[in-house]
Amino acid sequence: MSRPSVLFVCVHNAGRSQMAAAFLTHLAGERVEVRSAGSAPADSINPHVVQAMKEIGIDISANEPKVLTTAAVEASDVVITMGCGDACPFFPGKRYLDWTLDDPAGQGVEQIRPIRDEIERRVRGLVDELDVR
Repeated sequence: MSRPSVLFVCVHNAGRSQMAAAFLTHLAGERVEVRSAGSAPADSINPHVVQAMKEIGIDISANEPKVLTTAAVEASDVVITMGCGDACPFFPGKRYLDWTLDDPAGQGVEQIRPIRDEIERRVRGLVDELDVR
């Protein structure tokens, strides 16, 4: 089987999708192609999200929000949306999941930690489903 490709999408690509992509990269390494994007990307990653991830040893400070493209969706096997609504293009044959998660925008590190931990739990489940340990 070829290497699976996963795309995480949220509105600003500054919090949830960045954390999810970082967790998947951290847990699966080169065994999965990981992308993240936003339907309306922010100018930079949420600094409180960066701090929350650094607390657990994952540095995303060099990441930058990216715009969601049709090509990114088309190139992905699994597309996981996190509150981006209908902005994500649909292609038959792709696996789509919608993860309902609180938006870390405007929240402090204390409020982001539970979001981070829930994302990690879901990504660990995804790693098991993709069988890429």
